[in-house]
Amino acid sequence: MPFFFDMWSFYLLIPAMLLALWAQARVSTNLSRFSQVPTQKGMSGKDVAAAILYENGIRDVAIERLDANSGDHYDPSHKVIRLSAHVHDSSSVTAVAVAAHEAGHAIQHSESYSPLVVRGAVFPIVRFASGAAVPLIFIGFILGVGGGFADILIDVGIIFFAVTVAFHLITLPVEFNASRRAAEVLEVGRYLNDDEMRGTRKVLNAAALTYVAAATMAVMQLLRFLLIRGSRN
Repeated sequence: MPFFFDMWSFYLLIPAMLLALWAQARVSTNLSRFSQVPTQKGMSGKDVAAAILYENGIRDVAIERLDANSGDHYDPSHKVIRLSAHVHDSSSVTAVAVAAHEAGHAIQHSESYSPLVVRGAVFPIVRFASGAAVPLIFIGFILGVGGGFADILIDVGIIFFAVTVAFHLITLPVEFNASRRAAEVLEVGRYLNDDEMRGTRKVLNAAALTYVAAATMAVMQLLRFLLIRGSRN
């Protein structure tokens, strides 16, 4: 069945999957490596995030500690930076880089950074569309060739998937901008020495690659669906 495997899977999805695996390996390597490198000032991730917020005049954003060792994020709806345990408590280069990145999102929010505003506005739609897209396309193919209702399901599923792809693309400037802000504030504020800054940039750049890989994978999957859909005509 072409939905599961076809020539487009080989030409489009496999290269994208390899990119994603390489990006994930790189980010894992850098996060692990620099999590073992303590910063000279000894400020924890929480301390750095709090200091960055204070310096930027942000007084209404809380910082919470997660029990897990993953899931760092900024929640704009509740104005909370949530840091995993090893980022919140650690003073490593990795912890400082991740905490500064999430503080960068809080700064974006305070300044109504357009891509962040758009991403937040479309998120409820994307959450529904991403869950419905593939099942609709799958059901359309299961119903078989011949047009009519099956093709309508496929077309609606592809539209939903396109919305998800758009979300991935909007996410890119949001994440890159947050990383740029993080690097700038850490360097200007002299939170880190030169060697630590080099490590921070490696962590931030590696993390950014995962978003590029995810967006590439989504675009390639959408193109695959469109090509398979076109082959039914």
